This record gives sequence, structure tokens and C-alpha cells, in this order.
Amino acid sequence: MSKPTITAYLKPWCGWSAGVRAVFKKYDLAFEEKDIINVPENFDEMVRKTGQTKQPTVEINGRVLADVSGEEVEAWMLQNGVVSENGRVPEVPINQPCAHEMPQAQAAPMTFKR
Repeated sequence: MSKPTITAYLKPWCGWSAGVRAVFKKYDLAFEEKDIINVPENFDEMVRKTGQTKQPTVEINGRVLADVSGEEVEAWMLQNGVVSENGRVPEVPINQPCAHEMPQAQAAPMTFKR
């Protein structure tokens, strides 16, 4: 199985982006990471290629997967013969949103006793 050519348009700190990175690491896949937050040209390139603004967006051997989780990237790669299951466990969750998108637990109202 030959190594694929991968470009990943990611945010530096996003949970979804971390999941995509973890999948590539799980399969020992090299990839070109393009930071869409700190390098505006990378964001513009992603939008030109995909017509959308959501990330993570991954290009594998010319096939664009837009707005995907690591779980979706892994499933696509397995289904399309890019990788074979190896049984390793990713270092971080591969299907988790950014921290600011996580549902917050409802805090109990504060009560004060006298």
C-alpha cells in the first residue's frame, strides 16, 4: 500500500483538528498541515478548493473531504483502501468538537445559608 499525499487545513487548537491529526498519527501518515487561523492565505486556499469555510478539511490523493472529524477521515480511508485497520488507539478523541463548542453542564444554582 503506497503512502497517500495528504494536505490538511486545520486550526491549531481545535478538538476536531486534533482528532484528524491523531488519525494520521495512528496510521503513521505524513501530511502537510495548513494552519487556517494564523495564515490567512491557507484559509483562502481552502475556500477556493472547496467552496466552503468549515474545517477540518482534508485532501487525500486529490479527493477533498470537507468539514470532517477524525472519525470520518479514518472511515473514508479504510473504506477506500488508503489504510488498513491497525488496532492502535488514537492519542486523543477523534470525534470531539472544540472546547468552546462543548455542551456545558448546567450548574446548580448557588444557595447561601445564614
